[in-house]
Amino acid sequence: MFDLAHPWWLLLLIPVAALAAGYVFMQYRRHRRALLFANLEVLEKVAPKQRNLLLHIPIVLMVAGLVLLTIALAGPQADRKVPRDKATVVLVIDVSLSMQATDVAPSRLVAAQKAAKQFADELPSGINMGLISFAGTATTLVTPSTDRTAIKNAIDKLQLAEKTATGEGIYAALDQITTFNNLLGGGKSAPPARVVLESDGKETVPQDPDNPRGANTAARKAKELKVPVSTISFGTKSGSVQISDPQSGEQQTVPVPVDDPSLKKIADISGGSFFTASSLDELKKVYGTLQRQIGYTTEKGDNSHPWVIWGTLLVLISALGAVALNRRLP
Repeated sequence: MFDLAHPWWLLLLIPVAALAAGYVFMQYRRHRRALLFANLEVLEKVAPKQRNLLLHIPIVLMVAGLVLLTIALAGPQADRKVPRDKATVVLVIDVSLSMQATDVAPSRLVAAQKAAKQFADELPSGINMGLISFAGTATTLVTPSTDRTAIKNAIDKLQLAEKTATGEGIYAALDQITTFNNLLGGGKSAPPARVVLESDGKETVPQDPDNPRGANTAARKAKELKVPVSTISFGTKSGSVQISDPQSGEQQTVPVPVDDPSLKKIADISGGSFFTASSLDELKKVYGTLQRQIGYTTEKGDNSHPWVIWGTLLVLISALGAVALNRRLP
C-alpha cells in the first residue's frame, strides 16, 4: 500500500509476532492451571471476566506500538511537493484593445495586472520568470530571471495597442526560453520550461492560426521544443469596448467576446493546460493552480515521522496502563 525505503526491517515483525504468540500461549497455560487447581465459583468472584480482559490491553497496545515502530524503521515513503530549484516560466499577456473591456471590473487589463503580479510573488524564488506582451506584435519586456521586482514593474507599465498576434507572442516566448537555455548550456542541463498565455480574444494577425506565424503553428513548435503552453481565456461572452470611428470620430460599441475554442486548441496542441476566468477572483485561482503545477515537483520522501509518533505513544500508553492495571510493566 506504500513504498518502503528499507523493507528488510520488516523482518523485525517476526519477533514482535513471536512476542504476541508467546503472551497468548502463557495466558492459555495460566488459565488451564487455574482451572485445574481452583474453585471456579471463588475464581469468578476474585477475578471476574471483565477484569481479565482489561489486563490484556497494555500488551495489545505494546504490540501495536512495536508494529508501528517497525514500519517506521522500514522507511515508509510518500509523495511530497518540493519547490523547484530551477525552471523557466514566460508569462505572455495580451494587450490588444479588447483588454480595456469592463466586463471584468475595473477592466480586463487591470485585473490581469493584479493577478499576474500575485502570480509572480507566489512563484518559488528559484524559478526564472520572463514577461512578454503582445498586440499586433510581440514585445519582450523582461528576459527570464529571478528578479520579481522587474517583472512587477513591467506589468504595471503594460500599454494597450491594436490587433492580436497570438502566434507572435508564443514565438517570442519560445525564443526567450531557447536563448536562456543556451546560456545555461542547453541539453540535459536546461531546466523545464512553460509558457503561460493570457488572452481574451481571437487572433487577428494572421487571421489563419495555421499560417506559418499563426498561433496553432507556434503551438506545434512549442510541442516540438517540449515547452507546454498553458492558456487562460480571460473575460466574458458579453464584453464590449468603445472605439472611435476613424471617419466620423463617433464612439462605437464593439463586442469583444472571449474566444475559448482557439485558446483551448493552443493548449491541446502544445500539451499545456487550458483555463477560463471571468473575474479577478477566478483569474487568481487559475494562477494559483498554475503556480502549484509549475512551481513544485512531486518527489518521494521519508514519511516515517507519523509512524514513530504513534508507535511511541502506544508504547508509552501501554507502559502506563500496565502499571495502573497490573502494577507492573507488561
